[in-house]
Amino acid sequence: MASTSPLVSVIVPVKNEEDAIDIFIARVGGVLDALNEPDGWEILFVDDGSTDATLAKMMLANRVDARVRGISLSRNFGKEAALTAGLDHARGQVVIPMDVDMQDPPEVVGPMLAKWREGYEVVYGVRANRASDPLPKRITADWYYRAHNWISNDKIPEHAGDFRLLDRRVVDVIKALPERNRFMKGLFAWSGFRSAAVEYERAERTVGTTKFNYWKLWTLALDGITSGSTVPLKIWSYLGGFIALLALLYASFIVIRTLIFGTDVAGYASLIVAVLFLGGLQLLSLGVLGEYVGRILVEVKQRPVYIIQQHIGE
Repeated sequence: MASTSPLVSVIVPVKNEEDAIDIFIARVGGVLDALNEPDGWEILFVDDGSTDATLAKMMLANRVDARVRGISLSRNFGKEAALTAGLDHARGQVVIPMDVDMQDPPEVVGPMLAKWREGYEVVYGVRANRASDPLPKRITADWYYRAHNWISNDKIPEHAGDFRLLDRRVVDVIKALPERNRFMKGLFAWSGFRSAAVEYERAERTVGTTKFNYWKLWTLALDGITSGSTVPLKIWSYLGGFIALLALLYASFIVIRTLIFGTDVAGYASLIVAVLFLGGLQLLSLGVLGEYVGRILVEVKQRPVYIIQQHIGE
């Protein structure tokens, strides 16, 4: 039986992962047992609205080993909300978010704990390479990390995901943050504290299928940029000022030319190009503004990030 405050809490968001639960517990539990930590460990699954037997597998696992606990959310709230629920209910002195697909090797937990004992409050896993990803994903991931770190004050370590060790102090800080639009990588970066990296090789997924398609990845990237920076809004201010200056210069040119050479018939093509160009810029700037206004609406409503339907284990 684990103590009321285990050393390690592993948070595992899951959705329709019935085939992966037992495999995950067997491998991760074996790695954690091998650490021989006197305070023990726990695995906390967060069921994010599964429609298969994932919840039943979690309940069975808890009956076999009380160190395996679970939370079932009332519907699918998304991975960021599931991570938030896990952080809120994890009891460990250190908390490690981990995917159930076993692409993030649990054997890295040992080196992470070693760094933690050296005094680091955050130890994030960094992929040594992205060979397991298709080429388009590798290219877009590189672009995203560079773009995010260029415009945001909250610098995200390149090629670092949610797989990391968080000291209890860091977890308590993140739990106290009130926002509903939660981009967890940005919140981890914002919290600060002493950080260190541990490199690892990411394996191919062997069980189940990914729940992220390119559209969801794009949405997550957009959330990351808008939650961590107001630069997109400022860009349109500067661009609008620049275009207004060009318009003023062109108007001055037309007035001077008319005074000197008289009037002539303006071309339709140049007129329609200018109208379409400026109209497109206006619509695009309204879209950027709308993204921020939509997030303001979500924050103002103050709805909970997630709703728990059932607890599994004490």
